[in-house]
Amino acid sequence: MKKIIYFVAVLLITFVSSCLKIDSEPIATAESEQIDLERYLNGLEQNGKDIDTTDLGVYFIRIEEGEGEFPKTGDTLEVGYAGYFIDGTLFDASDKFVKNGTVEFVLGEADMIQGWNEGMKLMNKNAKIQFIVPSKLAYGSTGSGTIPPYKTLVFVAKTINIKPL
Repeated sequence: MKKIIYFVAVLLITFVSSCLKIDSEPIATAESEQIDLERYLNGLEQNGKDIDTTDLGVYFIRIEEGEGEFPKTGDTLEVGYAGYFIDGTLFDASDKFVKNGTVEFVLGEADMIQGWNEGMKLMNKNAKIQFIVPSKLAYGSTGSGTIPPYKTLVFVAKTINIKPL
């Protein structure tokens, strides 16, 4: 009888514990994001990267200089890009959408995150830039789709063409 009670108890404990939600990753906060961002930026600097910042707060590194005029709101841009979290996890890339790996959009469109538009203003034709967008300029405390709350986004983008308004 003791064996049956022991077996039922173990079974019950196993069942109850399997129903508990145990996250392996702690819930992000604005403070934890800031710590991760500072660690990421420090790592880039230690690797010799020259990091600039826009007035809005987007960090950027010029990988390749471009040529010609910089885009203005309303211009149509053709770019190739990849989007990562600062841990290196790829969350998006232009080659997911089209065969040639580039997307076309109008700079300043309402459905783009603020940090993306800010980063794109830095890119003349053939420029390649890495820009780092804190969550306050992306999806903030709510996240969106596969982007969790308080996630800094890193984009590596290259401008293929700019069509003036």
